Amino acid sequence: MVAMALLPIFRTEELRRVEAAAREQPLMERAGLAAAAVAVDMPGARDGSVLVLAGPGNNGGDAFVVARRLRELFFDVAVVFRGEAARLPADAGNAHRAFAGAGGSTVTDIPAEWRGSLIVDGLFGIGLARPLAAEYASLVERANASGMPILALDVPSGLDADTGAARGPTIRAAATATFLA
Repeated sequence: MVAMALLPIFRTEELRRVEAAAREQPLMERAGLAAAAVAVDMPGARDGSVLVLAGPGNNGGDAFVVARRLRELFFDVAVVFRGEAARLPADAGNAHRAFAGAGGSTVTDIPAEWRGSLIVDGLFGIGLARPLAAEYASLVERANASGMPILALDVPSGLDADTGAARGPTIRAAATATFLA
């Protein structure tokens, strides 16, 4: 029998304290790099393009790092971002600028012609405690209907990280890359 390590499970408030204590470390960059590695290993990832859904907060920042890293590995990456870059939190704004500086660009909707093999959900992470706004709910519904495997960052968008309750349309992820705990 293999011994398994017991790892702590934190609520959102506890994770926020851990993140705050580590402010001086490049957490978003490390999280995005790790999530990109998970994406590369997902079934079908090398067979087509990757669609990244980036939200208006730090989960979106993680998504921009994933997108930049996948582009560096020569993936064809399309990024959907409906937020305002100027309103992103500091770390997410830096991730957006790094993505754009590396030649990346965004669109506001899933391209009609997109035929990929993987979707990365970086819309909303651990802080969501309400139903998704209609503009994001529609992205979730389209991603779920695509039939493509979905990699969620932190927690599938639409899911309350503390209770596990689905708050309306929720990403049906094939895998979830979690960070810190």
